[in-house]
Parts: sequence; C-alpha cells; structure tokens
Amino acid sequence: MELERLYREMYPKLVAFFHANTSSREAAEDLAQDVFYDALRGAHAYAGRSSPAAWLFGIARNKLGRYYRSKRYKSLLAGKLADDVRLSGDTSEGAPEERAVRSEMQKNLLEAIGRLDGQQRDIVLLRVYGGLSFREIGELAGISENHARVIFHRVKLQLHKEMEEGGWTAN
Repeated sequence: MELERLYREMYPKLVAFFHANTSSREAAEDLAQDVFYDALRGAHAYAGRSSPAAWLFGIARNKLGRYYRSKRYKSLLAGKLADDVRLSGDTSEGAPEERAVRSEMQKNLLEAIGRLDGQQRDIVLLRVYGGLSFREIGELAGISENHARVIFHRVKLQLHKEMEEGGWTAN
C-alpha cells in the first residue's frame, strides 16, 4: 500500500462518511485521522483479503460505533450538512433561492437516510460517501455483492418515493 496516495484518496471520503453520520465537521476530521492512526498501528494485520478502501471503512465503522457509545448519541444524522460535503450537485451555483431549495432537499434526504435501519444506512453511506463498490460493501456488511446492490436499489427507490410524497423534490 502506498500510504500517502491512499491517504489523499481516502481521507476526504472518510471525512464525508463521518460527517454524514455525526453532523460535525470537527468530529469527522478527528475520526478520519483516528482511522489512519489505527490503520498504521494495525498495518501488519492487513492480509489483503479486501481492498485497502474496504479495510479502512471497516476500521471507520468500528470507530464510529465507539464514538456513538462514548458520546451517547441518540440520533444519527441530526441536522446540518456542511457546504463542502454534498450528496449531489454544487450548491454554490444558481440563484440564492435555488441554493436554499437544494440545501433543504439535502437536509431532508440526510434525515431520511438517518431513519433507515443500520444495515441500509451503512450501505447507502458507504456507497454514496465512501465510493465503495458493491463487492466491498458486501464484504464489510457480511452479505453478497448482489444483496448489497439490491438493498441499495430498494433504499434508493424508497427514498425517492419519500421525497416525492413529501413534496421536497426539485421540479
């Protein structure tokens, strides 16, 4: 593993993953740093059975669980999405009204993702924020690649339906 290249490639994805789960930019950056620290300490244990990205996100999921237990968080994905972590589109373009609508849609979408069960939420966040393949997600979740793909597709349809019914889609 070329650690510097891996760090440059994965750090923003890990920060986005943690930010989507904690709604805190500072906590996200600290947790991402901790993942790399733990990876360095445990590099001898990396057997190459999964991709380096999947290995790092495995560490990240464990780190996030410990973070929630230590902070006694009751709600996931509460609140705000920082400008530099976007689910889709660039909110810096367009009229102020368009940016406000997109920002509200992103907030609503993150809240909807937060209401998913643990496995569904993990699959969506690992795919969207982590950029992991369905094979890598399946390895992390202990399910087949195809099952991960099916869950993601079903959740995507569910979220789209919820968006339409809630009236918070862009026309």
